Amino acid sequence: MGRRSRKADTDFKAAARSWFENNPDGRKPTMGDVARLAGVSKKTVSRVINDSPQVNDATRAGIKELIRDIGYRPDPQARGFAFRRSYLVGMIYDNPTPQYVVNVQLGILDGLKGTDFELVVHPCNRQSDTFIEDARKFVEMQKLYGVVLTPSVSEDERLAEALREIGCAYIRVASVALDMERRMIVTNDRVGGREAARHLASLGHSRIAVIAGRRSFRSAHERRSGFEDGLMEFGIRLPMDYVLQGDYTFESGLARGADLLDLDPPPTAAFAANDEMAAGVLQALHVAGLKAPEDLSIVGFDDFETATRIWPRLTTVHTPARKIGRLAAQSLLAFGDEDVPLGPNQTVPELIVRESTRELESS
Repeated sequence: MGRRSRKADTDFKAAARSWFENNPDGRKPTMGDVARLAGVSKKTVSRVINDSPQVNDATRAGIKELIRDIGYRPDPQARGFAFRRSYLVGMIYDNPTPQYVVNVQLGILDGLKGTDFELVVHPCNRQSDTFIEDARKFVEMQKLYGVVLTPSVSEDERLAEALREIGCAYIRVASVALDMERRMIVTNDRVGGREAARHLASLGHSRIAVIAGRRSFRSAHERRSGFEDGLMEFGIRLPMDYVLQGDYTFESGLARGADLLDLDPPPTAAFAANDEMAAGVLQALHVAGLKAPEDLSIVGFDDFETATRIWPRLTTVHTPARKIGRLAAQSLLAFGDEDVPLGPNQTVPELIVRESTRELESS
């Protein structure tokens, strides 16, 4: 967790007296002197000078008092020193699920509320040959303070390295830890997959299919692996022909849902790696003249608005995308400041049971 700063113990009046007692020649104080006397970093002093919201009120007032008492005069060019770029935070994404993107954006805006920062977004295609170059150009042209990276761009080490090279702060949102703690928001998708499996197995289902997410997303592998872990707890094995490849889109869920119904024997339950695909499976059932959960119990993942705007409402794994965005923004603003303690950087998904699943009736 964050280090305890000496600022909590600083007597700013005593610090000012110490300056005069130890400076008989009347040397003009520097920012480094202010930081040393206040027991904080130069970055914190600079943030006070720039009226940044990232410094708590008591510390801000004490440092301003110290600056006034010892007669420190900031260089006019020191204005903006802590933010040698702009007051813009970027979000880089290539996620195929629009609601995820919107919810994370709203969360970032929540985290920026009350500050001078604004959000700019950069949709991209990670498969493009110019992906890294385009992202770097976006950061440099906008002079970004920092960026939030969402899956799957957050999983690309080349991008993280490029951002480090140009000195741009970043926070990576991913299903597992991929970087130092201060640079990560970890969503623990494997836990959610395991909970989905436990739910279906506890309802008596053993013939269970999976519609996996896009291969290029680490979350797809984590959700499937967690699901298989959960089945193993009940002694259930997932046959390979019961694993169908989706793309995190409604259309892929519809197509794979039709394929799922052609399996012999057909499954009695299925797990789709996101709600968009689960909704597609429900439509495939409808087209075939079947229903959920009578003919197939279905579990999704995400718990976005889609989950409660269809019937039956989806049993799904809730991932707090808006909270994730807020935590990412807060971590980004605190990044690199040893005086700001590390906040929460983990979220845990939670199963939400609704009408799309039911106990398997014994034959």
